[in-house]
Amino acid sequence: MMHCSRHTVALLSALVAVLVTTLWGQQAPPPERAPNDDAFRFRSGIELINVTTTVSDASGRFVAGLNKSDFLVFEDDRPVEITHFSAERVPVSLGIALDTSGSMAGDKIREAEAALNRFTFELLDKDDEMFLYRFSNDPTLLQGWTTDRQLISRALGRITPNGGTALYDTIAEAVPLAARGRFQKKALLIISDGNDTSSRAEVRDVKQQIRQSEVLVYAIGIDGEASAPVRRSAPLPPPRVPFPVPLPFPPGGGRGRLPLRSLASPQFGGGQGGNGVWWGGGGERVNVAALRDMTDDSGGRTEIVRNARDLDPATVGIADELSKQYYIGYQATGKRDSRWHSIRVELKNSAYRVRARRGYIAN
Repeated sequence: MMHCSRHTVALLSALVAVLVTTLWGQQAPPPERAPNDDAFRFRSGIELINVTTTVSDASGRFVAGLNKSDFLVFEDDRPVEITHFSAERVPVSLGIALDTSGSMAGDKIREAEAALNRFTFELLDKDDEMFLYRFSNDPTLLQGWTTDRQLISRALGRITPNGGTALYDTIAEAVPLAARGRFQKKALLIISDGNDTSSRAEVRDVKQQIRQSEVLVYAIGIDGEASAPVRRSAPLPPPRVPFPVPLPFPPGGGRGRLPLRSLASPQFGGGQGGNGVWWGGGGERVNVAALRDMTDDSGGRTEIVRNARDLDPATVGIADELSKQYYIGYQATGKRDSRWHSIRVELKNSAYRVRARRGYIAN
């Protein structure tokens, strides 16, 4: 009887093992890890912090051939260990935001269309994905994420410049869309010839939004009418206002309000830009300080061109940069404290220059 009982138990155990194996085999296999899996994405306060890094020599030429051992990374001035490194060209999720305000009419919009067509067809990789915004009084998404260059080109060809410049509103919409791109590297390119005149969003809010994302932000400003800015040490007189202004004067520059920056327009006698730069009579011209304030924290940059014909070499330079950057990753050191944590990337060879994102907010 005991022998029979042990035989029965053994038989039942074998049957259970077969059943478990069969059920396991019928389950779907675990999904493959996508290239932009959370372990390889910028997520403030989570495991890995991604830092896209650009290295150049004293002449501005990109420096290739560097290894992980050539870099030093600091978070909040404390050294961190580099756990991920790559020098290979990776696909890009790239957003384009083009100023189509009235001041862009004529040669500017034609040169912008030609430069962007070359940028998308010839300079980017065929696997790179893109979207296209236009902005005048409001931002408009002309084309969502696509790898079809013809769709981008047709959307560019339908543009008719008019209206004002809702630059900040557009960036506020475009950065979250760029952050949802499917590739590890995400970037936004802005082309504009003027200061913001129509946005509800404020530049400080847009800057904060950029800090919370992994998106590299690049800007090309067209400032063709400007001579070199003249720095003055003496304080400038306040702008002349030709009509009584009720107090308190409304701040900002939202729609339906007279923005403070309008006081710098020609009819008000000119104005003073950021960092003590006097721009003469042209307060609606490109706000270089605001653009740099938004781009530099991200690891991108702002380039100012004098003529719309210079848009082509400017976009060539950005495409070249996107193809030659280094990827650095390290384990996050802090908690989700909703605070800004600075990032500093250095090279052991001090003759080279390095540009990278300046930090992240640990949400």
